[in-house]
Amino acid sequence: MITMEDMLSTVMRKAFQKAFPDIEADWVDVTVVATTNAEFGDYQCNYAMGLAKSLKKPPRQIAETVLSATAKHEAIDKVTLAGPGFINITLSTEWLTRMMLAVGRDDRCGVPQVGSGKTVILDYSSPNVAKPMHIGHIRSTVIGNALDRLHRFLGYRVLADNHLGDWGTQFGIMIMGYRHFADPVALDESPVEELERVYVKSYEQSKQDETWLNQARQELVKLQSGDPENRQLWQRFIELSLTEFDHIYKRLDVQFDLVRGESFYHDRLAGVVQDLVEKGLARESDGALVAFLDEEKLPPCIVKKSDGGFNYATTDLATIESRISEFHPDKIVYVTDERQQLHFKQVFALARKRGCVTRLEHVWFGLMRLPEGTFSTRQGNVIKLEKYLDEAEARALIIVKETSPDMPEARQRDIARAAGIGGVKYADLSQNPQSLVTFSWEKALALDGNSAPYLQYAYARIASVQDKFKDQFPGVDLAKFSISLEHPIERTLAVMILQFPELVIRATESYKPSVLADYLYGLSSAYSTFYQNVPFLKAPEGIRESRVNLCSIVARILRQGLNLMGIETPDRI
Repeated sequence: MITMEDMLSTVMRKAFQKAFPDIEADWVDVTVVATTNAEFGDYQCNYAMGLAKSLKKPPRQIAETVLSATAKHEAIDKVTLAGPGFINITLSTEWLTRMMLAVGRDDRCGVPQVGSGKTVILDYSSPNVAKPMHIGHIRSTVIGNALDRLHRFLGYRVLADNHLGDWGTQFGIMIMGYRHFADPVALDESPVEELERVYVKSYEQSKQDETWLNQARQELVKLQSGDPENRQLWQRFIELSLTEFDHIYKRLDVQFDLVRGESFYHDRLAGVVQDLVEKGLARESDGALVAFLDEEKLPPCIVKKSDGGFNYATTDLATIESRISEFHPDKIVYVTDERQQLHFKQVFALARKRGCVTRLEHVWFGLMRLPEGTFSTRQGNVIKLEKYLDEAEARALIIVKETSPDMPEARQRDIARAAGIGGVKYADLSQNPQSLVTFSWEKALALDGNSAPYLQYAYARIASVQDKFKDQFPGVDLAKFSISLEHPIERTLAVMILQFPELVIRATESYKPSVLADYLYGLSSAYSTFYQNVPFLKAPEGIRESRVNLCSIVARILRQGLNLMGIETPDRI
């Protein structure tokens, strides 16, 4: 299927081409956008405004010429001119009705598989070994997973890669702390919290005691040299961490295709540096090997430190090399916080200089902060992600018990889980990823307004309408009834439903799940107006069934859209 936006844009491109045959252009920039006011039709083309300067004609005159050249199309009822040169397009109600029925029968809700035959690697979440996940990890995890789901739905072959922080200087400090401070009982009860405690204590010791710091460095060298005892400890840290991470991911309904830490690429690092030197991309400076990126107007990038150690840039270059060699992706997407923008600009520039032609994207997001400042594991002022999710479910359970006191407790808890976890995800995904997020319980867990529970409730309310219809009109086959768009709000819903495919594509291509969240909230609000202003079960036969069918399609869109953000849709709230 083709989206309405693409279909109408094609119509307008042909009209511009016919109106101005002497202009050599492919007219690819001629597009339409959905109107924000139904008085101006359903879609609008503003390209005449941009042509005015080059053609030296008033935009309205240009638009009039285009209007006369616009061919008739089954989807279009009328094309009109407004203001200084806006071309307004009103869709045919008959065509809308027919498309609504097609969407109702389509498992994909009309969304085309535009990514078919393409491979994308999504690098997201990426917690550090031996440290519990905290709410600072929530953004990369839920944004990355939403992009993962969106790409898969569009037909891409997706490889979700959890690139763990399992290598580096912190492990010398970790090993020292483990040997001197670890509590076996605490390690059994809460392994990663205990590992974090001993790391923090060892780190504090290293800041005060030069001898301790030197010993930690020696332990790191032993680890990197393959010392059996240190390697065994390091492997245990990884195993304990993965067990806890997997528990969190299960609660968030997040899965990965690959779980490869920095250590996986360690054997490639020397080769990467050698290649950079041989190609003249890196040279010695103050004992280190440095890649200079003057042409790109970027600061120098150290690829090998003066002590012989490698850094994150070298590891990421080796990772890109390995991924391309093994999986041949069309693009590799990294989802990290804003602080890594310069890092990835440098890495991508060096990768391209080495000959990489694969598309590389850094999807950065604003930090999540406490009202009093940023998180720091070393300072111990983090909110553990496990506790955060527990609190979300607990607060949601209070509301479920108040609104549905007669519901069985097991069902109450199940709904509270869906609403609580959904609320946490939506509070993040509904915002522009690049915005700064200051964490607060009130905002994260608001169960009304623009929130996951509001959307979940809209879905559940439709399920209730469907159940009541079955009870009052048993045996009636809704499939035998068409959809009628007689009321203005019904037509509004129809147009919005048929916009779902283009919004899914836009959210994916812009790497902004918030685009989809905004759409779903708008659809739910329109449905609420529909629900409150027209009769359903008391409407005459035919209209009654039409409206229940329309409800069902809205429900399918809500369910699919929320699923693409990793949010459940219970039949009851």
